[in-house]
Amino acid sequence: MSRICDLTGKSPMSGHNVSNSNVKTNRKFYPNLKIKKFYIPEEDKWITLKVSTSAVKTISKNGITACLNKFVKKGYI
Repeated sequence: MSRICDLTGKSPMSGHNVSNSNVKTNRKFYPNLKIKKFYIPEEDKWITLKVSTSAVKTISKNGITACLNKFVKKGYI
């Protein structure tokens, strides 16, 4: 299962765990992804997307069709 947002393209970042003695070991910061179903009224169908929570907030603010058009235009989809 890939941990990449379907709309925004957010993916895991790398960083360090820092111990009390300041020893740095590698770790990953994963995006907050959720699997959501969205209804597209123009096409009268449901789609399932793996999206980050920030993308869910954007979709609820602007609407699913506007967000899909914007992300297609930017090249994320």
